[in-house]
Amino acid sequence: MKKNSNKKPEGLITRGKTANNRLRRVDNFILMYEPALLSSGHLFADSLFIDLGYGFDPRTTLESAMRFRKVNPNLKILGVEIDKERVEAALPFADDKTFFRLGGFNLPLKENETVRLIRAFNVLRQYEEKDFLLAYERLMHYVLPNGLMIEGTSNPFGSIWVANLVRKTEDNNWKFEALVFSTNFHLGFDVEEFQTILPKNLIHRVIKGEPIYDFFQAWKQSAKETSPAKTFGVKQWFIACAEKLAEKGYKIDLKKKWLSKGWLIWYQ
Repeated sequence: MKKNSNKKPEGLITRGKTANNRLRRVDNFILMYEPALLSSGHLFADSLFIDLGYGFDPRTTLESAMRFRKVNPNLKILGVEIDKERVEAALPFADDKTFFRLGGFNLPLKENETVRLIRAFNVLRQYEEKDFLLAYERLMHYVLPNGLMIEGTSNPFGSIWVANLVRKTEDNNWKFEALVFSTNFHLGFDVEEFQTILPKNLIHRVIKGEPIYDFFQAWKQSAKETSPAKTFGVKQWFIACAEKLAEKGYKIDLKKKWLSKGWLIWYQ
């Protein structure tokens, strides 16, 4: 496993502001999507969950610890921040399974530490698009085969977000597994709102000739075609819209356990 040979953290300091439970739906998605990833089974043994760029205080890391340890009480969690003051402020909350360290895309791992899952939210949005793949490549080296990274952007309160779900392959590469759209329906349902919070690799590519442009055009058209479903509520409209989108040839997970909770999973 590649270690952090360069002690200077790689990356830029984020604004660092967040709200309570901003990433709750991200955590709940992972718990439903692949609970075995977080369990105490032999596949990932003592490997870490990394909360990359947790912000001005460690609340997102601590909230995740509370959720994830319901399925694995012994899960080791590492909060990583590039700002020294933020790390120092978080240290009083550390314990024998919860760590806070100074670092960036060159993760501050110790000898024999491995990684099962990285969550990087509202981190890469401030970078240039050219830096996106460089960051991904750097992080990939730390993750165990079949491990995951969920990376994306949310609105300030986490009521809607969009994320890349990528998996580490056996031959040491990232595989883009799915693009996940999430809403708790508190803001209703408007396809264009998702467009404004796309991950860095996609947000500037909603232009003719790009697959993500075609996807949004199809999604908007599907929303129009299924608008009568609004009579039965926003959730029913969201579900009907996803089903119509699948009819157009997009590989959408149509299980009600996802759609009824506001998760649209587009497999890549």
